[in-house]
Amino acid sequence: MRLILSLLMAFVMLALAGAGGLVYLLDHYDRDLPDYTKLANYQPPVTTRVHAGDGRLMAEFASERRVFVPIDAMPKRVINAFLAAEDKNFYEHKGVDPIGIARAILVNLENFGRDRRPVGASTITQQVAKNMLLTNEVSITRKIKEAILAVRIERAFTKDRILELYLNEIFLGYRSYGVAAAALNYFNKALDELDIEEAAYLAALPKAPSNYHPERQRDAAVARRNWVIGRMVEDGHITPEEGRIAQSKPLAVRKRDEQEVVTAEYFSEEIRRELVKLYGEQALYEGGLSVRASMDPKLQEAATRALRHGLVQYDRRHGWRGPVGRMDNFDNWAKKLSTTAPPTGSEGWKLAVVLKDDLPDALDIGLPDGSRGRIPLAELRWARAVRDDDRLGPEVRRPSDVAKLGDLILVEPAAKDDKGKDYPPATYALRQIPAVQGGLVALDPHTGRVLAMVGGFSPHMSAFNRATQAMRQPGSSFKPFVYLTALNQGFTPSSLVMDAPFEYNPGGGQPIWRPENYSHEFYGPTPLRVGIEKSRNVMTVRLAQQIGMDKVKALVEKFGIVDNLQPYLPMALGAGETTVLRLATAYGMLANGGRRITPTFIDRVQDRTGKTIFRHDNRPCEGCTNAAWRDGLPAPSVPDTREQVNDPRTTYQMVSILEGVVQRGTATTLLSLGKPLAGKTGTTNDSMDAWFMGFSPDLVVGTYIGFDQPRSLGARETGGSAAVPIFKEVMAEGLKDKPATPFRVPPGLRLVRVNPSNGQLAQPGDRKAIWEAFLPGTEPNPDRPQIVLDGSGQGGGLGAWSGAVPGSEYGDPNAAFSGGQTPSAPAAAPTLGTGGLY
Repeated sequence: MRLILSLLMAFVMLALAGAGGLVYLLDHYDRDLPDYTKLANYQPPVTTRVHAGDGRLMAEFASERRVFVPIDAMPKRVINAFLAAEDKNFYEHKGVDPIGIARAILVNLENFGRDRRPVGASTITQQVAKNMLLTNEVSITRKIKEAILAVRIERAFTKDRILELYLNEIFLGYRSYGVAAAALNYFNKALDELDIEEAAYLAALPKAPSNYHPERQRDAAVARRNWVIGRMVEDGHITPEEGRIAQSKPLAVRKRDEQEVVTAEYFSEEIRRELVKLYGEQALYEGGLSVRASMDPKLQEAATRALRHGLVQYDRRHGWRGPVGRMDNFDNWAKKLSTTAPPTGSEGWKLAVVLKDDLPDALDIGLPDGSRGRIPLAELRWARAVRDDDRLGPEVRRPSDVAKLGDLILVEPAAKDDKGKDYPPATYALRQIPAVQGGLVALDPHTGRVLAMVGGFSPHMSAFNRATQAMRQPGSSFKPFVYLTALNQGFTPSSLVMDAPFEYNPGGGQPIWRPENYSHEFYGPTPLRVGIEKSRNVMTVRLAQQIGMDKVKALVEKFGIVDNLQPYLPMALGAGETTVLRLATAYGMLANGGRRITPTFIDRVQDRTGKTIFRHDNRPCEGCTNAAWRDGLPAPSVPDTREQVNDPRTTYQMVSILEGVVQRGTATTLLSLGKPLAGKTGTTNDSMDAWFMGFSPDLVVGTYIGFDQPRSLGARETGGSAAVPIFKEVMAEGLKDKPATPFRVPPGLRLVRVNPSNGQLAQPGDRKAIWEAFLPGTEPNPDRPQIVLDGSGQGGGLGAWSGAVPGSEYGDPNAAFSGGQTPSAPAAAPTLGTGGLY
C-alpha cells in the first residue's frame, strides 16, 4: 500500500509539474505570439489583371500572383485532393491532430538513421498559422507557437474560412500563389475545369514545389501525384477505376493560349503608371483590381505593325550600317549561333551567319537550328553602304558588297519578290534594326478612348514611350489651330492671304527672321484653304501676325496642345513642343465638332469585390442598369455632357479644309483608301521630325518619326514621305469593312460652290469647284471686292496684286510682283532663318 501511495504521489507530482511546465510554456510563448484575430479581416495580396477591349488578358501586376476564389466557389474535387494529401482529418480535429502526430512519430522512429527528412504532422490550420503569422524557421519553438495558434484559430474561425485562407494563400511554384493561379499557370485552366490528375498534382506541391517540377523533376512529380490520387481513392473521394485512369495519364503542362492573351507592352505600362497615380503601388500589386482597357487588339496589332514597318522602310532608304557581329571560327557553327544572343529589338527576326559570300546571286546563310538558307540579291539591293556624310554609297552589284563570310546578320523569311513571284523555300530577306524611332496614337474622337498606342520600335530596346512622353516640335501639323483661330476671328476659307516674302525683327539684337515656304517660292494672294492644303509657311506667319499670337495661344491651350505657349511668331509654324497623344486629342476635338475629350487608356476599374471604383464615361444614364431592359425597347437617352470648346461651325470649316489636304494637298496618297479622311502633314526645321495627324469622322490616328537625339531625317524626308504611309496602313485596318461615312456638317452653315484656287464663286462648267462652308453672310459676293491680308494689320484690295511669282500653281506662271502690296524683301532666294518650320 505504501508503494502504491508513493507511486500515486509521484504521478500526481509529475502531473502537477507537467501541468505547471505546460502553463509556463504557454505563458512564455504566448508573450510574443502574433495577433491571430487579424485573420478575420485578412485579404491576401491578389493579382491586378488588365483586360483588353475584347476581354482578352493583356497584363498582370502582382507582388504575389494570386487569384482569390471564395470557398463556396472552390470545386469539391480540388478541396478533396488537398484534404487527402495534407489533412484527411481536417474537419474532425481542433487545430492539432493527435493521431497524425502519433503516426508521424512512428514513421520518424522507423526512418531514424536512414538520412531521410523527418515527417511532419502539421494540420492545414497549423500551415495557415505558419504561412500567415509565423516564419519558415525549423525549430521546436516555432512548432509550439504554431500549435498554440492553430488551436486558437480553430476557436475563432470556421473550418471553411480556414480552408479558404489556406487554398488561396499557399505557394505552389511557377510564381503561383493559391490554387486558382496555379491552375492557370500549370494547366491554363480554371479550377472547375481541372481533371482528377491535375487537381492531384496541385495538391502534391505544397510540401516542396521545386522537388516536383513538372519538367526538371518529372518522375518525382508523377510519383507524388499518383500518391495523392491513391489517397483520394482511400478516402472515398474517387472510385478505384477513376484513380487507375488518372494515374495512367501523363503529366501535361500547358502554357497560356496565345489567343487568350494580348501583348502590348507600351500600352500596359501606360496603364500601370495611371493605376499607380490613382491608387498607389500597394493597391496595384496587391489589391486584385480588375481593369478594362480601352485598347482595340486588332487596331493595336495593326498600329504596331505599321509603325515598325514605317521605321524599317525609312531606315532602308538610308542604307546599310553593317553586320551585328562576327564568327571567325566555323567549327560547330550551329551550336555557337544558337547560344549567341540576338540584339535587342530584333524580335520576330532570326540571327544568321554568312557561310558563303562568293555566289553571284545570293548569300548562303546558316540559322540557329542548324538549317541553311539563301538571301537573293534582290533582297540585298537596298543595303547600300552609308558614307561618313550620310550619303549612300554605290549600288549593290553582288552579295559580297553587303556581307562577308562569317558576318552575323538579321534575317526574316521571304515569300515573294517585289513583283509578286514566289520565292523557293528557305529564302530570307536581310533586316536591320532602325536607328530612328517614333510614336503613334489612335483614339476615338467622341470619347477620348485610346484604341491603340505604340511608343517605339521595340519596348525591349527602351521603355521610353514616345507617344506619351516625347516632347517634339509638331511642325506644320500645328498650323490648323492658327487657321482655326483666324476662322473664329471672322476669316473664311476663301479669305485671301498674301504669300510673299516676310520679315520679322524679334528685337534684342536677334537676327531678322525670314520664314520661307518648303518650295522656296511664293504664290501671291492665296485663299486661306490653300494655305493649309499646300502648307504655306509665310501665309501662316502673316495670318498669325494679323490675328495676334495671344489669340492663337489661348486657343492652343484650350485644346490642350501646349500648356504655356510662348506667343512668338515662330510658334505659329509648330516650333513649340508637344506629344503625339496631346496633338491627337486636339485633332479629335476637331473631328467631333469642337467638344472637349480627355484621352484615357482605362474604361473601368473594379476592386476585388467587383465594385466599380473608376469609370471613364461618367455621363448620367437613367435606365442603363435596368435589369428588365430587353431587345425591342428604345435605348436609354444619354446626355452629352462634353464641354463645347470651339464653335462647331468654324470647327467644321477647318475639318473641310483638312479634308482638302487629302484631296488636293500634301497627303493625296490617302485617296486610294476610298474613305473620307482629313489631316495635316508636319515636317520640322531641317527635317528633324516627320508627322501626320489625320482622322475619319470616327477615328483619329497621329504619328511621328524622328531620332531620339534629334538630327535631320534627310533633306527629302517629310511628313508625306515618312509618316503618311504609317497612317495609311493603320487606317486601312481601322476602316476596313466600315462604310464611307462623310464628315458631319453642323447646322448654321451655308454650303456654296467656289473655285478653291481663288476663293471666288464657281462659274458654270468649273471642274475644280468644291462645296465650301460659310457662316451666313460671309460667303463670296461678286459685288463685294475680295480683301487681301498683307500682314501689315490691314487688308489691301485684290487689285494691288497683278499675278503670282514664277512657279505659282494658282496664277499665271509668267506674272510678277507689282503695285501696292510689293513685299518688303526681294522675291529672289530668301534665306531660311531660325524657327522656320514646314
